[in-house]
Formats: sequence, C-alpha cells, structure tokens
Amino acid sequence: MKQGLFTVTENACLAKEIWRMRLRGDTSAVTAPGQFVNLKLEGFFLRRPISVCDVEGDVLTLIYKPLGQGTRLMTSFLPGKELDVLSGLGNGFDPALSGEKPLLVGGGVGIPPLYLLCRRLVQRGVQPAVILGFNTREEVFLEAEFRVLGASVTALTADGSYGKKGLVTDGIRASSGYTYLYTCGPEAMLKAVYQVCASSGQFSFEERMGCGFGACMGCTCKTKYGNKRICKDGPVLTKEEILW
Repeated sequence: MKQGLFTVTENACLAKEIWRMRLRGDTSAVTAPGQFVNLKLEGFFLRRPISVCDVEGDVLTLIYKPLGQGTRLMTSFLPGKELDVLSGLGNGFDPALSGEKPLLVGGGVGIPPLYLLCRRLVQRGVQPAVILGFNTREEVFLEAEFRVLGASVTALTADGSYGKKGLVTDGIRASSGYTYLYTCGPEAMLKAVYQVCASSGQFSFEERMGCGFGACMGCTCKTKYGNKRICKDGPVLTKEEILW
C-alpha cells in the first residue's frame, strides 16, 4: 500500500452511468490486476474504493458508477485536480493460474478490473475469451477495448438490445474447453457463475469497506479456511474457498 497525490488528467462519461477517470501519479504499488485504490474525497469521512481498470507507466485508469454522494461528486472533477490516493490495495488476480484458455466473466462495474487482467494474460502469450454482461445497449462499455487486445469477446444484454440476449451464465454454458475462470461482479452474479463454472477459478467480491487495508475488520467474510478480510485478503477468493 502506498499513499500519494494523483492528478486527474481525464474524467468523462463512457456509457449510461459509467465514467472513466485517468490519474497521473506514482503507480508502483499496483502490482496485480484486480487490486483497487481508495480515494479521499473532500467532505467525506470514508474513502471510496475503486477497482483499477488499467495502469501504464504513471497513468492509472479507473472506471466507476456514480451511485452515492461520493461517486456523484467524482463526476465533477476536472483535469488538474489533485486527489489523495491509497494505491496497491487488495490481493488481485493471479494470471499464472490461467492455463492456455482462460475465461473472463464480468458484469457491469465488475468488468473494469478484468481489462488489466486480459492485457497481462495476452502479454504472457495466452488468448483469453471474455464474456461481458449488461442490462441494456446504453450500458455497454470496454467491449471494443477488449477486442483490440486480441481477446474473443461475447457481449450479452438482459433485454436483448445488444449482442446476445441473456445473462453471463448463458455465455458460460455456451463456452467449452476453458482451463480457468476469472470473474468479477455483483454477488448474485458471482453465485450464479459459481454454480455453472466447470473449472477452478478466482472470484473478485464487492464489499462495503471502512479502512480498505485490513485494520477495521468491517469487511470480514467467512471462507472454508476461516475468516478473511475482503479488502486485505481479497477481494479475490478462489472458487474452492468460497462459502455461500
């Protein structure tokens, strides 16, 4: 974990209620895809945890959905604004476990951390398949960016307005021969993915956090191997240790 000042270089709306923010600063603490940062916002006691979408050099890319007062405030940030950032939080995904044909499954704002994972896998000579789930056409984002990386991408919408109609679990059922699964999204989605997943895998969980680095114990959950803190021991858990 490292604390530092980052400068906003871009903050724009990508899709319906989806924003991308790019920040410049010391990114050396970000060592694995799936980690997150904690942003200090003026007027708010608790920091806001946001998954890392990408990191290149000193540029950090975050994609977020403005749900509460804090994230809504973030949409007003202009280039040049400085933010106090805790970076390098969480354990992240392990690309070394992927095998030759990994399957990446994301839903909504669970999609961004899979982008850096996909890029790291491609750099290792692996060709991942990616399943992206959205509610409607208006919410689709990052599909083109995954394709540029060279991944095979399947986009699904619940209402059928874009790509294939259905849920990410439909995409998983239609997939075969994958060697490992990486997934991130809301808990209901993760549970459904767990039930249809035909391989081992890593699941990234969303949880309300206090400190974000394991001190307050507020995000502790039970696993087959004892209690774990989602912010410190997670957010990524292996399929074999999850208790529903």
